[in-house]
Amino acid sequence: MTTASSKLKQAAHALIDHLPENATWRDIACQAATRAEAEEGLADIEAGRVVDGDQVLRWIDSWGTAQECDAPQPQSRWSCG
Repeated sequence: MTTASSKLKQAAHALIDHLPENATWRDIACQAATRAEAEEGLADIEAGRVVDGDQVLRWIDSWGTAQECDAPQPQSRWSCG
């Protein structure tokens, strides 16, 4: 039986195995952080915690204007413009 802990260790070993021979601790940490962030992002997508890209663009376009919008939030009924 494979546990979550052993799967994590296997993934960490695979990550390290794919690095160049001259990799540093910083390289390992950077790759691990990138992997963690990607997995968190995928989990957010799976859970529906996303914001429509058009809403983000309208929010950015509003910066510095008299009608500056609040940042859109996931799964909200955000309205601007």
